[in-house]
Amino acid sequence: MRKPGVLYISYDGMLEPLGQSQVITYLERLSGDFRIHVLSFEKPEDRARADKVAQVQSRLEQAGIAWHPLAYHKRPTVPATLFDISQGLLVTLWLVLRHRLGLVHARSYVSALIAWLAKLLTGTPFIFDMRGFWADERADGGIWPPGGRIYRAVKRIERVLLRGTDHIVTLTHASKAVIEDFPWLRDRGHAPVTVIPTCADLDRFSPGAQSSGGPYTLGYLGSIGTWYLFDEVLACFAILRARLPDARLLVVNRNEQDLVRRLAAEAGIPESAIEITAADHAEVPAQVRRMSAGAAIIKPVFSKLASAPTKLAEYLGCGVPCLGNVDVGDMESMLEGEGGGVALRAFTQQERERAVDRLLALAADAQTPERCRVVAQKHFSVDKGAEDYRAIYRGLLE
Repeated sequence: MRKPGVLYISYDGMLEPLGQSQVITYLERLSGDFRIHVLSFEKPEDRARADKVAQVQSRLEQAGIAWHPLAYHKRPTVPATLFDISQGLLVTLWLVLRHRLGLVHARSYVSALIAWLAKLLTGTPFIFDMRGFWADERADGGIWPPGGRIYRAVKRIERVLLRGTDHIVTLTHASKAVIEDFPWLRDRGHAPVTVIPTCADLDRFSPGAQSSGGPYTLGYLGSIGTWYLFDEVLACFAILRARLPDARLLVVNRNEQDLVRRLAAEAGIPESAIEITAADHAEVPAQVRRMSAGAAIIKPVFSKLASAPTKLAEYLGCGVPCLGNVDVGDMESMLEGEGGGVALRAFTQQERERAVDRLLALAADAQTPERCRVVAQKHFSVDKGAEDYRAIYRGLLE
């Protein structure tokens, strides 16, 4: 019997690390049960790397996944996005009709708008995989004016998509509660809502051999801009150095290394106490295993209720406790409630000192790595995430 067909649309490129870790990794696990086509929008600088294109093409072909890359256009913002939506819709209609695909899985808002338009024209059901409250993220990040024309337009589109989709996927239980409480959705019924966090490949992000000796190392993985409160990480590290003068700060970051050095100097942290390094995606697990704890302190704004930071999954998968904060997705319950680390309750000196002392207590507890690993397996296993998607696919295709 021919396998049912699914089209996955992503406005993020498969040539980007995010596309490889958060799209392909799932689809490889689903391709045994479904005929999968991927429609993605690839940035010019990525398309120019023939070696990377060949590598991703080969990986998808080995999984039996058909890849249809389109060019991503950035400027001018609104016309470029409308052009991408137009070309994406035409290709979507052709793929759905040509290959008799019975379901469209749309990652985030632009992809979901394409899928919704395709549903109007073909009747093909679609999954709105939200990835967060996009308009609110742009407003909270200072990119769009709150209440401005673009913000209001996207919020109207959000309402249309949530009403028109056949299944909603969101990253956190906190955001699920918000969605289900939207009065314009609650009062007229809505599609089922499933929580599937940003997962990690826990075969790769796994604990290493227990190290003996060596300085306590607070780690930081990824970018430091927009949402991440790196100044709070530095403030906590300063307290940590007061407790342990030989403590180290390990920052794994590719594009902001000069900024990291400047901010550390402004915080009074000597350059000798910091190691800043870049790492390819394949090298990240080894870097995380060097950490005694990892940091993920995020602005506690409304849009971050829907946030499940990838770095949290990667720390915990390696058995490394996390220093986070409250009012960000489900982070508090995972860290404080399930033993995965410490959540700052406020950005005060007293609270930072409490958090650092709790981190040091976790380091002294031999059971901490196993507890962290259990939390990761419960919430962030890509195998569990793929199984949840498989159940959604089957429910809609049947």
